[in-house]
Amino acid sequence: MSLSFEFATATRIIFGNLSVEKLPDLIASMGNNILLVTGKNTDRAEEVLSKIQKRDCRIAIFSVESEPTTTIIDEGINLARVEGCNLVVGLGGGSVIDSAKAIAAMVPNKGELLDYLEVIGQGKALVDDPLPCIAVPTTSGTGAEVTKNSVIKSVEHNVKVSLRSSKMYPDVALVDPVLTHSMSPELTASTGVDALTHLLETFVSNQANPFVDLLCREGMERISTSLERAYKNGEDAKARENMSMASMLGGMALANVKLGAVHGFAGPMGGMFSVAHGAVCACLLPPVMEVNIKAIKEQNEVERLKKYDVLAKILTGDRIAHAEDAIGWVNALIKDLNIPSLSKFGLTTADFPELIKKAKVSSSMKGNPVLLDDGKLMTILEKSL
Repeated sequence: MSLSFEFATATRIIFGNLSVEKLPDLIASMGNNILLVTGKNTDRAEEVLSKIQKRDCRIAIFSVESEPTTTIIDEGINLARVEGCNLVVGLGGGSVIDSAKAIAAMVPNKGELLDYLEVIGQGKALVDDPLPCIAVPTTSGTGAEVTKNSVIKSVEHNVKVSLRSSKMYPDVALVDPVLTHSMSPELTASTGVDALTHLLETFVSNQANPFVDLLCREGMERISTSLERAYKNGEDAKARENMSMASMLGGMALANVKLGAVHGFAGPMGGMFSVAHGAVCACLLPPVMEVNIKAIKEQNEVERLKKYDVLAKILTGDRIAHAEDAIGWVNALIKDLNIPSLSKFGLTTADFPELIKKAKVSSSMKGNPVLLDDGKLMTILEKSL
């Protein structure tokens, strides 16, 4: 068969240590009435503010102190509309950047947020182009600076869903690894495993293609040598740089190829329990790999098994490694990163039926390398506790 694929990402990417120094000039060239979306810690925002305020522009600050909910996004949309903002800047972790992208997308578009959300809403397409958006990540995990969706929690529906559109890629992704040096070991661990999961799931996805494979290989190689180093020493500049690059590559990959069962479960689980997304991925990744590999062997999917063999070689650094070796490597990594099991967050077997029901209709599950029946999905959850 002939090779055929499409690829899209942020319009412009600026990567490098201390590249955040370019932000004031970027902002001045793109808008004069800015909504600056930040997280709990507004110290960096204050630094940026002091530099921007010397320019001829207005600034409204919107703080996102938790994972974005429909209520939080609606508040941001209303603020941006009232203030007449013509540029949105997201400076923070994945939740902040997702919020910035969603707000930028919704301000020019008519109707309610729910009209445009997947699964729980109508999933309507955006008609008008979003406001210009600059994404500046301060963590290395989500890759949200180069993706076309925002993950939003609906408290009412007890689930996380996406606002998604090819119009939602940020106009500028400004990635400065130095901004990640202050991440705690716990945050480094959970976001790092999220980045690994993005790369691993897109690499074995049933929609994978050779171009995305290149991104995944590069990203997984960087994580295999750098995640534990960054966890143990947050000031390890090379490890932080590798993790920022890997996170961005994972974002590029997932924006163009669907993920798999880990993220198929992660959305519903994140909506039902107060648990970090990366911790969910860490607990689910090994059992998903185990169940997928077993199912692939049962179905004699030779080419799909080869992909797992390849990723095993990348992660372990062993040229003769096989698929199962990747499971052992990931298990050892998660143990070393001290990420707790899902039972610590309140998940019990009583929750399994609802989780399976929600996961089966998730967008991510459509990218899993093989179709998993309810029994296999149950096995994954049992092994994740």
